[in-house]
Amino acid sequence: MTTRRSFLQQTSLAAVAAFLTPSVITSALAQPAKISKIGIGLFTLREQLTADVKATIACVAQIGYNQVETYYGYPGKYEVKGFWGLEAKDFKALLTANNLTSPSGHYNLTEFLSTGDDKVLKSHIETAATVGQKYFVVPALPTDIRANGTLDDYKRMAAKFNQAAELCQKSGLKLAYHNHNFEFKDQGNGVTGYSILLNETDAKLVGFELDIFWAVNAGLDPVAMFSKNPGRYKMFHVKDMDKQDKAVFTEVGSGKIDFKSIFASAKLAGVDYIFTEQDLIKKEPFQSITESYNYIKNNLL
Repeated sequence: MTTRRSFLQQTSLAAVAAFLTPSVITSALAQPAKISKIGIGLFTLREQLTADVKATIACVAQIGYNQVETYYGYPGKYEVKGFWGLEAKDFKALLTANNLTSPSGHYNLTEFLSTGDDKVLKSHIETAATVGQKYFVVPALPTDIRANGTLDDYKRMAAKFNQAAELCQKSGLKLAYHNHNFEFKDQGNGVTGYSILLNETDAKLVGFELDIFWAVNAGLDPVAMFSKNPGRYKMFHVKDMDKQDKAVFTEVGSGKIDFKSIFASAKLAGVDYIFTEQDLIKKEPFQSITESYNYIKNNLL
């Protein structure tokens, strides 16, 4: 575990600088989207943010990232007041001071999805609007549905998504759903929970953030997904998979996922934003996110 002292020693801007290095529907839709900005899912740096949010955000900007995706209201070990001790308006000011924006955030909607109580949901929507976000992301479904969700459960979730999306729209936000791999379980006749979410949500109100790692982990071909539901995938989590073990995360470009083919169909997907993310890192964290950034910048955009 990184201590505050070792974190500050390791993450000064000078230290980070050491890691810096100088078939589709139509052929038109198959062309790459005009993605020019590279974002990072801040869940990647949860320990560093908890230790020193200001130093961490400064390091992210120094590496070259343009955007960040937040996570907020998560229960457990990494839950802290506000954005790592900052209120929403102060966190936005910190981003602005570092020439960063946050177009997307993950918010805990367990209470609303489980009981229908929208008090916390409305509070989170207000927070997202204050930060200036455009997408309000459901990061996962309640634990019981993750483990044993039926198609009826997914239909109920789709209806809840539509309700939440209407509230989001009133604040200038669009709802999106972030997948793992459990949603892709075949529940009979090729129907999955994920297909229910796609088919029973309002395409005008609800988008999807495709976590590429988890889709590939479940045996899906992202490009085929784009062809089947063009325009629904508003964001990517760009996360690579170890060449030997599909359960292991690795830096983008060092694993087995064919990101070049996926990005070549980004326009078909409908992508607005991309965020590199790595759930678990085995090397120095800022070296890791620099390697991912460099690969995306030099090979995918």
